[in-house]
Amino acid sequence: MSTIFTRIINREIPGHIVAEDDRFICFLDINPLVPGHCLVVPKQEVDYIFDLDDQTLADLHVFSKKVAKALEKAVTCLRIGVSVIGIEVPHAHVHLIPLNTMDDINFSRPKLNPDQDELAAMAEKIRSHL
Repeated sequence: MSTIFTRIINREIPGHIVAEDDRFICFLDINPLVPGHCLVVPKQEVDYIFDLDDQTLADLHVFSKKVAKALEKAVTCLRIGVSVIGIEVPHAHVHLIPLNTMDDINFSRPKLNPDQDELAAMAEKIRSHL
């Protein structure tokens, strides 16, 4: 069975897509820690990030850097934090999280629940800086 990320990649379910190429996609987390929290995902469905081949892993980070630079311009923050958890969804992915404090990247805190219009506006704001 396909992961929820593969279903977004295949457009079977909606996602607020920020950036995409033939190998990677970035979309907003629907329950972000902070506004602008993005997920960068290889289109190849691999569960564990360190099971990606070396080139894909390297390219995932280069793609993430491009998005992070746009995210920095779209959201007021001190920097963009990067996190790999890999437990909730069995599909390798990188979290890009705008940071103003260390607590902004605390995954045990309550998540935000933005509506679809807020997510769409945020995705467009980030895309405008790519």
